[in-house]
Amino acid sequence: MTVEERQLTGWLSRLVRIPSVTPDQAGPRAGEAGEARIADSVAGWFRALGGEVFVDEVLPRRPNVYGIWRGRAPGWAALDVHVDTVGVEQMAGDPFSGDVRDGRVYGRGAVDTKASLAVALALLEAMQSIGTRPEPNLLIAATVDEEDQARGASALAAWVRRQSIPLDQIAVAEPTGCRPVHGHKGVVRLAFEIQGEPAHSSQPHLGKNAITAAAQVALALDAEHRRLGAAAAHSALGAPTLTVTLIGGGRGLNVVPDTCSLSIDRRVVDGERADAIVAALAELARHASPLPVLAHPIVAVDAFLQAPDSPWLRQLAAWSGFAPVIAPYGTNAWAYSGLARECAVLGPGSIDQAHGVEEWVEVAELAKLATIYARWWGLDR
Repeated sequence: MTVEERQLTGWLSRLVRIPSVTPDQAGPRAGEAGEARIADSVAGWFRALGGEVFVDEVLPRRPNVYGIWRGRAPGWAALDVHVDTVGVEQMAGDPFSGDVRDGRVYGRGAVDTKASLAVALALLEAMQSIGTRPEPNLLIAATVDEEDQARGASALAAWVRRQSIPLDQIAVAEPTGCRPVHGHKGVVRLAFEIQGEPAHSSQPHLGKNAITAAAQVALALDAEHRRLGAAAAHSALGAPTLTVTLIGGGRGLNVVPDTCSLSIDRRVVDGERADAIVAALAELARHASPLPVLAHPIVAVDAFLQAPDSPWLRQLAAWSGFAPVIAPYGTNAWAYSGLARECAVLGPGSIDQAHGVEEWVEVAELAKLATIYARWWGLDR
């Protein structure tokens, strides 16, 4: 089965023109923040294209939308496409234009990751037009919150388990240049709050300086990063890393600071447990600081690593023309460990085009992914 370029670009332009900026990054140019509008549209399209539709309210007015198409044979294939995007305040021109020119589709979400949903919708439309069905039972999930705390992925995994759906394969949509990705690091993000006591800066001995205490915590965290890098045994995902990313505190130039915040990003490799890392880093900060420290977990997700030579990964490699690779960024795939027999990250375009002042995807990449999906869903037979 083939789909025309106009179908692919038409669906993608329609999706890009619906703003769906994740709320924590929404500014004046974002339009209506969150995924409510796009979720309503996707649910309607799924119904119109013959799907069984389920709406899973993950967060207020931020639902996952699931569509199921019954197959011609046993087995289950699933696709997870996150429909939230990063912010648009830094973008030039209309961030939601959906313009098609010079062989590209432009706008926020064009590559990250509405492109994959557009390909799926075009194929569903083509299936309906000729009255056929996919070979496996097909679950397509439009998930929320990937750009923030990945709560949509957790909700999808919990829903699949409640429904007792025995997934054989799940593809996680991200811009990989249509290369199958079989692994990436997880992440732990923590905010530390150091609590001191204020005093006049002319008599600093009467206070307790939270900033200088935070500096000692930062140095201890940096030493932990060096320790991780020096460890002899690294996984296929490389070495774990730890970066101090934010720091702030103080109330005035003449006041001993009574509070200081410090945030970190810790990348997790296979064999590590994110929840154990949260506890260990909280203890490290408490030990390093001469003042009380509160630890506030923000995100804690494990690494993803799938065997690159599993049967489906070998098929994806053959269909795409690329050997499976490791990605430097994180995806929803972490949530699907044990949920499906095989998992891969796959999508059109380059991560280099994501999150920037201009976002676009090549139409040729959409067409290539459509060919891969058609083979995966048994539409070429």
